[in-house]
Amino acid sequence: MKTIDFSHFIERYNAGEMGEEERQWFEKELSGNENLRQEVELRKKTDLVLKNQDLISLRNKLSDLERRRREQEVTVSKISRPAYIRYAALITALILIGSAVLFKGKHTSSEEVLNRYYKTYEPPTSQRSGINAENADFSLALEFYNTNDYANAALFFNKVLESNPKDMQSVLLSGVSNFEDKKYPEAKISFATVIGDNNNLFIETAKWYLALCYIKTNDTDKAINQLEAITEEKGIYSTNARKILRKLK
Repeated sequence: MKTIDFSHFIERYNAGEMGEEERQWFEKELSGNENLRQEVELRKKTDLVLKNQDLISLRNKLSDLERRRREQEVTVSKISRPAYIRYAALITALILIGSAVLFKGKHTSSEEVLNRYYKTYEPPTSQRSGINAENADFSLALEFYNTNDYANAALFFNKVLESNPKDMQSVLLSGVSNFEDKKYPEAKISFATVIGDNNNLFIETAKWYLALCYIKTNDTDKAINQLEAITEEKGIYSTNARKILRKLK
């Protein structure tokens, strides 16, 4: 029996994005699966901790400031009125700055966005048929890719493409390798090639990675347009695309 990967469903459940029928199915799964219940609770607590990090940091700073203010009250009579006013103004300014940090949650850095919603693409595990130089290069490229040696992975995927430029799987993996190696212009070209081919199984993944490239290069408008298109297509990346959009807009 095939094991269900509940990761996607857990995110949708905790975000309140499930329809009534899907929610009933998932809660039925929860009732009979203790490990799944624990995973749901762990994810929920993790999201809460991440959401409240800025608030906790601000509270700690303000608490420390208040403690120092109280210590100074013992000798406040010795402080001139202008100095006391300046001190009060400092407290007010810090509170205002802290409030701005809390309520500007949408200005999340690209690194924070990707760390939360990005997972490196895992290529299909099925092996190509036949034994030839092209397959040898592909197999070697895949070994480098799976060991996170993305520079060499890109090199050997490109060797495959020298003899077979229409191999869209190698084009995609070359792009992902360059993306992981922070070579975003080269990665964009690969993903645009896959999308432009318009007749392969990797278009959806290429669109997702192209959006991530735009985020990495601070092309916010292009990233938003690309993510909106992904969301409308309701594919495997639509949920994360919608969550990233909330951070970028």
